[in-house]
Amino acid sequence: MNQIQEKKSPRLKFAVMVAAGLAVILTFAIAPWNYVPVLVTENVTIIAVIEHGCVGESQYGISVVVPQCDAKVGDTVSASFYVPAKELNGYYDRVQDKLATVQP
Repeated sequence: MNQIQEKKSPRLKFAVMVAAGLAVILTFAIAPWNYVPVLVTENVTIIAVIEHGCVGESQYGISVVVPQCDAKVGDTVSASFYVPAKELNGYYDRVQDKLATVQP
């Protein structure tokens, strides 16, 4: 009896290797840890007083509600709030620098 064995094409192995490599590259390129919120405590400048407290603006341009605040507009108070890690680690700055080198 003759048994005929067909050789499998290396295309499947190559496709799996390319997919695995692409997954690793995308994981480090997208950097999901840049979207994880980080707790920040800083002094914010009060821009409005509302019934729930005060609204302050941080140095990142984020409006923060400070509960149970009796400060006046223009005062500076300490507040804790969450921001994405990319705001703190300069992720956007590095992306913009890379884009500037690519554009003619």
